[in-house]
Amino acid sequence: MKKALSTLLGMAAGAAAGGIAAGTTSAKKIKEMAAGGAKVHELYMAFDQWLQIRQEGKTLVEYFTKNGYKTVAVYGMKELGERLIDELKGSGVTVSYAIDKNADSIYAEVDVLTPDEELAEVDVVVVTAITYFDEIEEMLCEKVDCPIVSLEDILYEI
Repeated sequence: MKKALSTLLGMAAGAAAGGIAAGTTSAKKIKEMAAGGAKVHELYMAFDQWLQIRQEGKTLVEYFTKNGYKTVAVYGMKELGERLIDELKGSGVTVSYAIDKNADSIYAEVDVLTPDEELAEVDVVVVTAITYFDEIEEMLCEKVDCPIVSLEDILYEI
């Protein structure tokens, strides 16, 4: 997996360098490509940490139990959000709903709301869009009256 990530990042860097040499890639495009590579790296590191936790015989349920969280809302329904919902199934920790700005195009086992909708009370909101945690937290703190935590923080706290 690390080799694949290195290859992917190397390809992106090579494409950017080639574009610069040819004079066809703008500075904005280069920044977008670099940001995309950083996002992929953060996702990779989160999944790696999660796998380490599982290999140690632990689950994320321990975090929620330790903190007394019984009801959860999951912000972000891409890969990390889907895996978190799967991990919490049948654990005694209930995912009440998910939140995603693209709610209309997402099929999930739980209701998916947009951030603009009325958000029911839960014990905690877990943000799985870890790259954008600060912006999402700022927006959500006006809408919910519970802790808002990053999945990344949970992964490194267990």
